Amino acid sequence: MAIAAVLATLMAPPIGGHSGAAARAQDDVENLSPEERERLYQELEDEVAALERHVQLLKQVVRLTRPAVVHIESRHGINGVSASDRSAVEEAGSGVLIDHEGSTYVLTNYHVIKGSDNGNIRIKLWDGRWIEPRRVWSDPATDVAVILVQGDDLVTARLGDSRRIDIGDFVLAVGSPFGLSHSVTYGIISAKGRRDLKLGESSVRFQDFLQTDAAINPGNSGGPLLNLRGQVVGINTAIASNSGGNEGIGFAIPINAAMLVASQLIENGQVTRAYLGVHLDVRFTEDMARRLGLPRQQGAYVTGVTPDSPAEAAQIRTGDVILQFDGFAIDDDNHLIIRVGLTPVGEEVDVVVWRDRNSHTVRVKVGDRSRFERER
Repeated sequence: MAIAAVLATLMAPPIGGHSGAAARAQDDVENLSPEERERLYQELEDEVAALERHVQLLKQVVRLTRPAVVHIESRHGINGVSASDRSAVEEAGSGVLIDHEGSTYVLTNYHVIKGSDNGNIRIKLWDGRWIEPRRVWSDPATDVAVILVQGDDLVTARLGDSRRIDIGDFVLAVGSPFGLSHSVTYGIISAKGRRDLKLGESSVRFQDFLQTDAAINPGNSGGPLLNLRGQVVGINTAIASNSGGNEGIGFAIPINAAMLVASQLIENGQVTRAYLGVHLDVRFTEDMARRLGLPRQQGAYVTGVTPDSPAEAAQIRTGDVILQFDGFAIDDDNHLIIRVGLTPVGEEVDVVVWRDRNSHTVRVKVGDRSRFERER
């Protein structure tokens, strides 16, 4: 009898409220011959060995990545209270060490260090050492912060490509839930492209979250979400919870978006958003979509094009509906604004528009928003 069959027999519910089937199943197990019992033990050994190979993979990921994860404590004043005052608010979170152009930085969430200057941020390494930040940059619109650090034998994480991750992929979250540093949880990617989330008092303007059921709790913020190759694919940021603790719905900033912001902060001290140059109708309805020949309400309806803008150069027209931007299906006007804002300035992307009851693809090189705003 195969081990799976034995387990199925043992777990089968009684039929008609009777325990006869369960009794027979128990007899099957109790009456095994020594040879049958030995064979089942061997099958169990073989199947557990296969499982342990998978578990060993997880252990290897954790072993390689834990030294790159840090615990962050910060103090900030509120309502006139100085951050150095004993009554200042204390926050705790996580971060991940990254390398950028030969220097080491901590990548984390803005809300972890919000309101704190360099002297009120402490960073604890995996081996118990504390290091001080040398410089801090942040971007509240994406909830990304990056901290320049220096120390001996710092281990930096490897970064993955969050555009390659898919729903159902296995991931691990590492951080300091409730102050328990370097805790590891395991789950899958539950969804992609989550936005319009209400994140407490914060106002994250550009939302494009990965959703995961890997346990995330207060204190995980800023820590890495890892794939099974040990690469960072996201920065754990928020949870959806009625209790304030993990309920299997956590959110992470895709690492591509986080690094787009972090690299600009490091190199320029600020973030420059990309610019397309279209005016959009926030009242684009299902009836309007049907009249244009669309099967359902989707995309962003263009009501005007800014002169000399990237959109005009690509011959996007008033009356077009932008269905896709850089491979992302666009839901509505706000979604398009977010996707453009998360695109590197100067990058060329494909844009699919709906025009004259047909789809057309145009190539757009997005511009620098700050330049267009200065020219107004």
